[in-house]
Amino acid sequence: MYCPKCGTADQLPETYCRRCGIFLPDLDNPKRKAQTPMQNVNANAVLSAMTVVTCLTLAVLLYVILGFQDDTHPLIYATGGLLIAMAAWHVQTFWRSMLLRKQLKKPRAPADRSVDTPEPKMPAETALPAANFEDIVPPSVTDRTTRQLDDDKILAKSKQ
Repeated sequence: MYCPKCGTADQLPETYCRRCGIFLPDLDNPKRKAQTPMQNVNANAVLSAMTVVTCLTLAVLLYVILGFQDDTHPLIYATGGLLIAMAAWHVQTFWRSMLLRKQLKKPRAPADRSVDTPEPKMPAETALPAANFEDIVPPSVTDRTTRQLDDDKILAKSKQ
C-alpha cells in the first residue's frame, strides 16, 4: 500500500505512515454500519429469551429422563440446578432489556433553549494572519529521532 499523502511504498493498512504519520485505512475492508442502541437491546433480549427456553428445556429433559432413579449420579442434579440458575439469570437479563427498551422508546424532552448565546461576529474586512512556517511541528514523535539515527549510521559508515 502506498501512502496517499507522501507516496511511501510498502505500508501496512490500518497503521500509520512511517514517513509522514497519517493514518492509512484499509480500503479493501469497508467498516460495518454501527448498530443503534435499540438494535443492540433487541438482539440481547432475543438471545436472553432463547437462552431461557433452552436452559429450562434441557433441565426438564434432564430431570425427566435421568433424574429421580435409583442409580442417578449426583452430577445430573447439579447440572440440572446449574441450568435452572442460568435460566433465572437470563430471565432477569431479559427483564432489564425490556425495561431499557421502554426507556429508549420514550421521547426525549428538548433541551431548555431559554438562554440565548450571542453568535460571535467577525468583521468582514479582517484577514487572517500570515502563516508561520518557521516553527513546524513534526508529524510524528519519532520523526526527528529516526532521522538522527539515519544520520548517525551515515556518519558511522563514512568514518569506516
